[in-house]
Amino acid sequence: MRRLALVLAMLVAVLFLGSLLIGPANIAPTDSLRALLAGGEGPLTLVMREIRLPRAILALAIGAALGLAGAAMQGYLRNPLADPGLIGVSGSAALGAVIAIQTGIAGTATLALPIAALAGAVIGVALVLVLAGPRGGSLTLILAGIAISALAGALTSLVLNLSPNPFAANEIVFWMMGSLADRSMTHVWIALPLIVVGSLALATLGRGLDALTLGEDAAASLGIGMTRLRLVLIFGTAAVVGASTAVAGAIGFIGLVVPHVLRGFVGGRPGHLLWASALGGAVMLLAADIAVRVVLPARDLKLGVLTALIGAPLFLHLIYRTRRGA
Repeated sequence: MRRLALVLAMLVAVLFLGSLLIGPANIAPTDSLRALLAGGEGPLTLVMREIRLPRAILALAIGAALGLAGAAMQGYLRNPLADPGLIGVSGSAALGAVIAIQTGIAGTATLALPIAALAGAVIGVALVLVLAGPRGGSLTLILAGIAISALAGALTSLVLNLSPNPFAANEIVFWMMGSLADRSMTHVWIALPLIVVGSLALATLGRGLDALTLGEDAAASLGIGMTRLRLVLIFGTAAVVGASTAVAGAIGFIGLVVPHVLRGFVGGRPGHLLWASALGGAVMLLAADIAVRVVLPARDLKLGVLTALIGAPLFLHLIYRTRRGA
């Protein structure tokens, strides 16, 4: 367990440094680090502090948050196919952003787009809670989340279908692919507080998720408050997924694949899988964000597209291996 934590932490540190140093400009690493740490008046300081540093911080925070949320959701539902977007947060956040782009609100201010996406996420979570009820079970939560996701997806398609402005439709499509390019420290300060609060909430669920492996009745008999656990899970997941989608668009497969890959290394214990998936999610998103700068740098390969291209085959391989083991 300690070896896994050490390996993952070292990978995060190396990839975070690589995210700071790798870019389209052919600049020596020593010059980049000097500009980042010492500052100055030159353009290199601006690039390092206003472009690369926010991008690296967001990749680390969003990757860790999505991995953590995926492990928590899979542990609560006792279903390895569960995903952080299952409760409809990512779809409703995307809908809020799409409406902001289509109506032109996103062009009025830098914060208009992420705030609209956060507003969509809040409305989506509120609807899920209303549909599922305060004491509903896991099946009710899944059904409510699927309903809200379907509704948000349908409304997003409707906005695209009825869009009279091809430029707005093009911007919507590219935003929904997910990216960390051109993000600033403003985006970091929007997303990071919600990600930290949501992650801390999810990190407290380890004992309850371990008890849930015995079933809900057994967990309740061990003193686990199921209503509280469920509400903390929903609000924590909503905070991290809503904030991540608000600033980076739709980035999939991290919360689904990373817990799968690491589950065998922690003995299948959901409580231990939480921290492992957080580190693993950070590793995956940092590596993917570096890759989009190296692979086809002139074509602006989107981060969400790359994570899907990596995650889908890996997930299919895991399904095949599980089937053979069974």
